[in-house]
Amino acid sequence: MREKLFIDGKWVSPAKGGTFAVIDPATEEVVHHAPAGTAEDVDAAVQAARWAFDEGPWPKMSGKERAAVLRRISEIILARKHDLARLEVIDNGKPMPEAVWDIEDTAGCFAFYAGLAEELDDNPEETIALTEPRFSSKVVREPIGVAGAIIPWNYPLLMASWKVAPALAAGCTMVLKPSELTPLTALELGAIATEAGLPAGVLNIVTGLGPEAGQPLSEHPGIDKLAFTGSVPTGAKIMAAAARDIKNVSLELGGKSPFVVFADSDIEKAVEWILFGIFWNQGQVCSATSRVLVEESLYPALLERLVAEAAKIRIGNGLDEGTLLGPLVSKGQYDKVLAAIERGKAEGATVAGGGRRPAGLDTGYFLEPTIFTDMAEDSFVWKEEIFGPVVCVKPFNDEADAIRMANDSRFGLAAAVMSKDKARCERVARAFRAGIVWINCSQPTFTEAPWGGYKQSGIGRELGRWGLANYLEVKQITSFNSDEPWGWYIKPA
Repeated sequence: MREKLFIDGKWVSPAKGGTFAVIDPATEEVVHHAPAGTAEDVDAAVQAARWAFDEGPWPKMSGKERAAVLRRISEIILARKHDLARLEVIDNGKPMPEAVWDIEDTAGCFAFYAGLAEELDDNPEETIALTEPRFSSKVVREPIGVAGAIIPWNYPLLMASWKVAPALAAGCTMVLKPSELTPLTALELGAIATEAGLPAGVLNIVTGLGPEAGQPLSEHPGIDKLAFTGSVPTGAKIMAAAARDIKNVSLELGGKSPFVVFADSDIEKAVEWILFGIFWNQGQVCSATSRVLVEESLYPALLERLVAEAAKIRIGNGLDEGTLLGPLVSKGQYDKVLAAIERGKAEGATVAGGGRRPAGLDTGYFLEPTIFTDMAEDSFVWKEEIFGPVVCVKPFNDEADAIRMANDSRFGLAAAVMSKDKARCERVARAFRAGIVWINCSQPTFTEAPWGGYKQSGIGRELGRWGLANYLEVKQITSFNSDEPWGWYIKPA
């Protein structure tokens, strides 16, 4: 557990010497005091990243050379995956198998973008066909510059890799600000990058509170690109800060994703994917399918099975073998989710299962998997992102009714549909107003495919080649190739 910030390839104490408590959500114990960076530290990090971009070797290296460092980062992460996963559990609370999977995905992300870095060498420019024969034109792609990344607490190291890996592959330098709730593995990434041979200043990591470190980063004039994953209100503030300097910005924000289950679906498969779609990572997933729409004829039987299976999920410390649902990340998040449950009940919704602290778990931010029914379409629990293990289940009449309810949201991150009728699945998938759609499943995420949403769920796409494009500028270079004078102002003799 690191006690210093990572700036310009060195471990440095915060300018004001502050720290903040890191709390294990399963025990409520303080396990570490992390360094609390402030505006002074952010400025030092940005200056280091600026020099590394303007004067350092990283942007000038070939894609193949950058790829070698990215692959080395991937290898070190895999070699340390159990230690890193344990840090994630202590920091975030998620079950150990989930944490191991996250770390493996993190390593895979760096390896994937190593491959795309090499492809930049294979396609350094694109020739553009012109209608004017005296001119030739080509397009080149260049790194955008210094990127600032602010990441959430639900997938600490994995979300860092979604931004760091493509930025480094493109030749950018970066200042990374992790959530103050989960800073541990982000700081470890600094040590891993150093071991992998990343030049000083290319990656800088400043931990600290949002107002004291995140806001100065989003407002810093030395940043060329801002990338943020988190809540809609904070995303709006990031976007406003970026507007002042006309910074390039990408936002991956919240969701209230629907899961439409038609009556011809296999009920056991449907229940399994519904459970996975909302209770994985304690429901603290931006794409969680927290609004389940079930065709009326299947609704009673499916609801009964869902309630029964949700009650069987083993809840406990993420370090304990067999745990499938850990604690929420913090007391603040726990209180927000409990308040949402109480509001749902006050508005007339029925708690069909869960909704309480589990028996025997008096310490830690634990909550039973919670299933709501009978909620109105304009109710808080149906409309708003709760970001916890809470799912709303509602019947629908026909396909048109399901699509209407699914799309009736200010969010548009993800959606899912289940049916044995493949044509219907494809039809409904096209009708969803969402950036990510799953057919007969929920939540599978692949580094190769684009990730992002419609409406208030964000701007831009991460992952795949789209994630690399976030950190590249497109430059047109056009040449006049004729020996004849242009002759617009100065006429030929």
